[in-house]
Amino acid sequence: MARLMADCRRFPSESNCSLVIIGDEDEVLRAASEHAVSVHGHEDTPELRDEVRGMLEPADAYTPG
Repeated sequence: MARLMADCRRFPSESNCSLVIIGDEDEVLRAASEHAVSVHGHEDTPELRDEVRGMLEPADAYTPG
């Protein structure tokens, strides 16, 4: 299974978040959704998880910095 990533740096936020999460899809989806709720104040809904799933990228798209 290909590893995926969620990279907060790719999305503007008031906190200028720099978190990058890389792993298997289920792990990244869960961690990124929990992060969106706990840090960015989003509501934990199925719609949020669908939105996060749509933002996932292949892990090889990661660039440091």
